[in-house]
Amino acid sequence: MSSGVPMTNEKRLTRDIIFKTLVNALETLDYVHAFYEGGAAAFNRVDEWSDIDLYLVVDDEKVNEAFLAVEKALRSLSPIKQKFDVPQTGWPSVFQAFYRLEDASEYLIIDLCVLKLTSPDTFLEPEIHGNVVFYFNKHGKIRPPQFDREALVKKMRERLGRLQARFDMFNNFIQKEINRGHLLEATDLYHSFILAALVEVLRIKHNPIHYNFKMEYVHYELPSETIKKLEHLYFVKDRRICKKNTTKQLSGSVGQCRRSIKRI
Repeated sequence: MSSGVPMTNEKRLTRDIIFKTLVNALETLDYVHAFYEGGAAAFNRVDEWSDIDLYLVVDDEKVNEAFLAVEKALRSLSPIKQKFDVPQTGWPSVFQAFYRLEDASEYLIIDLCVLKLTSPDTFLEPEIHGNVVFYFNKHGKIRPPQFDREALVKKMRERLGRLQARFDMFNNFIQKEINRGHLLEATDLYHSFILAALVEVLRIKHNPIHYNFKMEYVHYELPSETIKKLEHLYFVKDRRICKKNTTKQLSGSVGQCRRSIKRI
């Protein structure tokens, strides 16, 4: 009799099998210089729902070949059920695609970033990206850049000013839609203008290194009491929008953050 819990497929691929297969396929390629894992592994938070965040550093002109080599290795393990290309990553020398394998857990998605060797962005600063796991780093060529704390402080000051100005200009859009009886629009604006800003400000207050990580890792990096308050604010249970209380908390947090930045 079924217990209601999905059965585990014993043939499903594990993280270790995927890593070993990729290392064997990639390490011998002359144009591949480093292969490492970030994400949950870099913060020692891997669980049964974690995906795989991989970084591959290659010669500048070999990006397409690198993707083909990875896909060939993955197909040796399982059919690729779906590939999702990211057309623009925000970093000119970084190229990204996601893979879902037929014979792997639905949660074990592979998030692959291929970096040009000359890319200034390597996602290796331990202060920001944790302690990545290197599977190989030929001749120690790839090294973490020096963390620029002064640049971070400058960015946060500018961001706080931008958040305050954005809030001052647009926060009444929520009440406007409530007045019109447009509750879907009001709720969407409440989340995108008020709560998103509040989360960013709280991150600056409690863990400024990840001020621009949006909701990622909030359960690890914000105090549990703050998380409970955010849950209350996010999950509006009726037609009442919690704008008043949220606005008060946002304004207070901005002031605290400005004081906190001075101590970084």
